[in-house]
Amino acid sequence: MKNFVVAAQCYTLREYMKTPEDIRSSMKKLGDMGYTAVQISGLGTIDPVELKSITDEYGLKICATHISPEQIVNEFDQVVYQHKLWDCKYVGIGGLPGQYRQSAETYTKFAKEFSIQAKKLADKGLQFIYHNHKFEFENYDGRTGLQILLEESSPEFGFEIDTYWVQAGGASPVEWIYKTAGRMHVIHFKDMGIKSNEQIMVPIGRGNLQWKEIIKACEDTAVEWAPVEQDNCNGEDPFDCMKESLDFCKKMMNK
Repeated sequence: MKNFVVAAQCYTLREYMKTPEDIRSSMKKLGDMGYTAVQISGLGTIDPVELKSITDEYGLKICATHISPEQIVNEFDQVVYQHKLWDCKYVGIGGLPGQYRQSAETYTKFAKEFSIQAKKLADKGLQFIYHNHKFEFENYDGRTGLQILLEESSPEFGFEIDTYWVQAGGASPVEWIYKTAGRMHVIHFKDMGIKSNEQIMVPIGRGNLQWKEIIKACEDTAVEWAPVEQDNCNGEDPFDCMKESLDFCKKMMNK
């Protein structure tokens, strides 16, 4: 078993990270509340060198990113430069482009095409990771879209399972952590609650996911980073939500 680090997915705080000044203020708040790592996603425009300086100042390791698939294909050298500058191994994309969501064939096409990109990144010492939503759990002749991506891609094609979206897709987050063992070193921690008969995102520990089992599965499969993400804080202060999530995870991991 291996311990992992709970990080902050900056997409949760996207409304508070639109300018370099906002980014500095928000990173300081994350460091002050006890986070030691961040995933870069949803930030406004900032020079990569300045971003590295800010995260270093507040003791935050950049553990992963979310960028567009087009950047990987069309701006490969810049992607490599930024990730090397940030000492960040994991190059993530936030979801499957629409043209690949149509059929088993299009899922397979994406798996093959981005296996090539994943191999190119691996040659540079980086790791491609794919973040799921719930649409990947549509069934195509006995296989879900996510299963197709797993089975039709190369070992260099990594995953970033999102616990909420797996559950929303009718699957088991714990099962998918084990399914992607060896190919997933970054996971999104996101909890699911119910309000007015609707699924909602809530701070970690306030919802209904099986966190004891999820944490054990992450430890069993050598997950390295667990960025906390809450796309929608439902009117609550996102910083308060991030603090509540971190405190819960620390409590669970110390048991």
